[in-house]
Amino acid sequence: MATFLYRIGRLAFRRRHFVALIWVALLTLAGVGAASAPAAGNSSFSIPGTEAQKAFDLLEHRFPGMSADGATARVVFKAPAGEKMTDKANKAAVDKTVRELGHGSEVASVADPYTGHAVSRDGSIAYASVKYKVSGMELKDSSRDALKEAAQEARDTGLTVEVGGDALTAMPEEGAGELIGIGIAAVVLVITFGSLLAAGLPLLTALIGVGIGVSSITALASVLDLGSTTSTLAMMIGLAVGIDYALFIVSRYRAELAEGREREEAAGRAVGTAGSAVVFAGLTVVIALVGLSVVNIPMLTKMGIAAAGTVAIAVLIALTMIPALLGYAGRRVKPAGEKSKLLGGGRPAKKPGRPNMGTRWASFVVRRPLPVLLLGVIGLGAAAVPVSSLELGLPDDGSQPTSTTQRRAYDLLSEGFGAGFNGPLMVVVDAKDSAHPKTAFSEVGDEIKGLKDVVAVTPATTDKAGDTAIITVVPKSKPSSRSTEDLVHTIRGKGADITAKTDAKLLVTGSTAMNIDVSQRLNDALLPYLALVVGLAFLLLIVVFRSVLVPLKAALGFLLSVLAALGAVVAVFQWGWLSGLMDVQQTGPVMSMMPIFMVGVVFGLAMDYEVFLVTRMREAYVHGEKPTQAVVTGFRHGARVVTAAAVIMIAVFSGFIGSSESMVKMIGFGLAVAVFFDAFVVRMAIVPAVLALLGKHAWWLPKWLDRILPNVDVEGEGLRTESAAHGTEDERELVRA
Repeated sequence: MATFLYRIGRLAFRRRHFVALIWVALLTLAGVGAASAPAAGNSSFSIPGTEAQKAFDLLEHRFPGMSADGATARVVFKAPAGEKMTDKANKAAVDKTVRELGHGSEVASVADPYTGHAVSRDGSIAYASVKYKVSGMELKDSSRDALKEAAQEARDTGLTVEVGGDALTAMPEEGAGELIGIGIAAVVLVITFGSLLAAGLPLLTALIGVGIGVSSITALASVLDLGSTTSTLAMMIGLAVGIDYALFIVSRYRAELAEGREREEAAGRAVGTAGSAVVFAGLTVVIALVGLSVVNIPMLTKMGIAAAGTVAIAVLIALTMIPALLGYAGRRVKPAGEKSKLLGGGRPAKKPGRPNMGTRWASFVVRRPLPVLLLGVIGLGAAAVPVSSLELGLPDDGSQPTSTTQRRAYDLLSEGFGAGFNGPLMVVVDAKDSAHPKTAFSEVGDEIKGLKDVVAVTPATTDKAGDTAIITVVPKSKPSSRSTEDLVHTIRGKGADITAKTDAKLLVTGSTAMNIDVSQRLNDALLPYLALVVGLAFLLLIVVFRSVLVPLKAALGFLLSVLAALGAVVAVFQWGWLSGLMDVQQTGPVMSMMPIFMVGVVFGLAMDYEVFLVTRMREAYVHGEKPTQAVVTGFRHGARVVTAAAVIMIAVFSGFIGSSESMVKMIGFGLAVAVFFDAFVVRMAIVPAVLALLGKHAWWLPKWLDRILPNVDVEGEGLRTESAAHGTEDERELVRA
């Protein structure tokens, strides 16, 4: 591996014009494809195998044109103080709004408040329901705009008007988060390299990689039904790893220059050594992202595969374009320990012989490994304590900030009709095999009316054949509450008795039931996903480090950091700690996707630091250093780079904490905290402490396993022979000249 990559690095350095031309051509091709591709709508949303999805599919067949899983909107009206919605002027304004809401190619139906009994008992609040032919994820922006314009015209008459429902569901617009992250990354890179040019290389290659990845996704979106949301994760992860991978190679290149090697040779060795770490780190990220397909949620699978493709591009760019650009830069990229004239006038960055911070820290840890280990484990364990009270759920309008129209509509409906009115359940009764369908419908309605936490049950609405019915159930509790979830399970539990009595099948669906099913699907998939990702990465790291204990330590450390990060998420978003500082306006259940999302993303990123830091230790150990000295050597060369990479990653993710969307805010906070814990507590403290305690046993590998494992030579042992051969060739060419 190291020898092959070494040759690629030298070739890319020497044939820099050709390499640069290829990547520029690919970027241009992807850009042209994205520009000429048809505009992508939102991808279709379905959760195969869930009861809610089965019910939607059944309704689509039995009630053609009903669009049972289509988006819904509730336009809520509140009369001015002292007035009622039944007053003539207010009713006229509502009637006009209802007529306007009915326009649009995607509108399936509009329910009038006055004919549909949608006026509160005191007459102060009313709502109009709008049903669309497509889901909220597929709804066009023009339909959302028309909905907002109709609401605004009603407001102009003096009514209080708010809009709720999943019709307004859309991925939040890109804000300044990415720009802030890139800006901080630039500052960190300049400080790390002491050169504007060297700092600019990782940024340039990362942006090119993300540009190719996102443009390719955009170009293929319509054909593969990727949708406009698929590129979000690809952009976030691609930008972060693209900067990190380039940072690793440029840093190693400068270290090779500092050892006196010629620039082409330094580029080859940088790609052969740090490039090997990049390849395996990239593979762990790809495994984690592609592994999201085990959840069996198509949208999540597409996002994971798209992000994995962008990571693969980032690896290829780091291995080829970075050495090419280093060839263009020439002597303007200084050896490690020197600063550019702009920043340091060419003077040494530090006093000769003085150990750097990484060396001093590692020396401290290897002298006191047990206290450092205990302190790190206890600290992360304390941070993980809140996980014991973790409650999972999917966000609804009640979790939105109070400044949004969705949240205000939610509150108005709760005020006028009760909290459960925001999440009605749709009970579907399939009586096609029943001898007495009407009896079955009646029995289902009677059974549900007697259940606890039920406020209202509507009469059955049947299809033309009269063998399928829809019964709407209004819970007493809000949609995201445990009581509503228990009610859904209770109704479903009645299904067996109903079938035994009447041969009819009972299914519960609707947005609330779908959220519950999605949460359950994610919960059920977490352990298999964790086993798959950690298991495959464990095998991969055994090949890289030729050790059993080092990969085991890496996996256990990752689990500890993820649990601690989840504990921090619970403390802030569920318990409300520091909610004012984080601008968390509404506490509640943690998003169901959060654990599995954090496992996938953080595991891949954590292994980046593990691979880069520990491969330098392994390299030093293989070349003859004692185990504890190898730890110090690894930190001397890698601590500064890993620290910079982690700070960049934290900056990128922290940029999303300022989002007004609670889901995006939670993801940004969770990932930033997880990277902080993993990089600075696990990799910088626990890892060297454990390796110091294990000594040479850390690199133990059974002989039978050593014989069957492929030798990928991540340490670059084969580069000594390769470099000598190239050195002889260069000398011969010099003699001929």
